[in-house]
Amino acid sequence: MTPPSVQADGNVRRGEVIALTNCARCHAVGRLGGSPLGAAPPFRELHRRYPVEDLSEALAEGIVTGHPTMPEFRLDPDEAQNLIDYLKTLER
Repeated sequence: MTPPSVQADGNVRRGEVIALTNCARCHAVGRLGGSPLGAAPPFRELHRRYPVEDLSEALAEGIVTGHPTMPEFRLDPDEAQNLIDYLKTLER
């Protein structure tokens, strides 16, 4: 059985890969740097706007925003949780 801390690290790493693969084209997904698309908030600042846990349902159901440059985005529940786990590491 995998120890919880190792499993948590794996979840965070998977979340980071999801962010890099699907979001980095527009958002700054790390601790430093600006977003390639100026209107896209850096992920490290999302927790200042709302609890990132609140994104879980939207990520699983498909995020649709009011602006045309954000594509509809949908993750399975485990992927959504992994991305949330990664976003939580950016709050520290």
